[in-house]
Amino acid sequence: MLAAGVETEPGEERLLDLTRASQALWPDFTRALEAAAGVDVGYRDEGTLVVALTRDDAEQLRNLATFQRGCGIALDWLDGAAARAREPHLTPRTVGAVFSPRDHQVDNRRLVGALVKAVAAAGARLHEQCDVALDVVGGRAVGVIAGERRIPADVVVLCAGAWSRSVAGLPPDARPPVRPIKGQMLAVRMDPAAPLLRHVVWAPNAYLVPRRDGRLLIGATVEERGFDTANTAGAIYGLLDGAWRAVPAIEELPIDEMWTGFRPGSRDDAPLLGASPVDNLILATGHHRNGILLAPVTADAIRDLVLTGRLPEVVRRFTPDRFARPQPVAAEATA
Repeated sequence: MLAAGVETEPGEERLLDLTRASQALWPDFTRALEAAAGVDVGYRDEGTLVVALTRDDAEQLRNLATFQRGCGIALDWLDGAAARAREPHLTPRTVGAVFSPRDHQVDNRRLVGALVKAVAAAGARLHEQCDVALDVVGGRAVGVIAGERRIPADVVVLCAGAWSRSVAGLPPDARPPVRPIKGQMLAVRMDPAAPLLRHVVWAPNAYLVPRRDGRLLIGATVEERGFDTANTAGAIYGLLDGAWRAVPAIEELPIDEMWTGFRPGSRDDAPLLGASPVDNLILATGHHRNGILLAPVTADAIRDLVLTGRLPEVVRRFTPDRFARPQPVAAEATA
């Protein structure tokens, strides 16, 4: 979900400039990638609906929409009938909805497959299914070790997601403050010729993402469980219940798949982009739930840093050294 709008919450204002900048890059990024790879990445621009199923839901949604509009996000309020006109399979109990026209989606699995083809066509070499370590000599990154092969490099970019702290060879004092945040999801199977939904739909306790191949993704939990890969009955039940309350017709759909993923969460849930304490080592990690959304702006920023030694202005507040800066000391109270 490329949702710089509806996913913005109070406290995330400083991240919004970055997410909106990246969201704006996505159409051109998609066209360039599809041309390079010859693969459709499933980019869809129907927009996103956030639905309210009760009056309390509606009041909370109106308050959030007021905040988001104040941040410059384009949103439309729909009553229940207008929401169901856009998505007829929404429950008749739908009270209202917010429509965000600029919040789009892309099929992340197709995206990764396209990136593999594009980078191979550009001359990059991928080393897959092997242990990888950072090669550090005298406090300086000089390359990587892939399996038994040592690969020298002038600059190394560490972009290992939730596993960024555990890359072998990384000095203990240079490990980025990134942790895994578990998310459970499932997919049900629709008829691709007659899908239940066209928009991404956010309900109070689940979101639903229709894919062109007929899958309907339902997600996602947010759990501090380390690298626990188990799908649990309670989590899956909760997601299905939340989705069913918004779109009752999913009841008859077969379950296609269940899985677990790990978001790379930082201390402030914002990415770490820039130089690390290790010379010649650059970090691009900690994106939390925005990894796909921030892919184009991250790629451009890291490219600029490698080639020019400078980061674009929109990225500079997200350098890794923000966690090393001393915090202001509160003044002592006097009697």
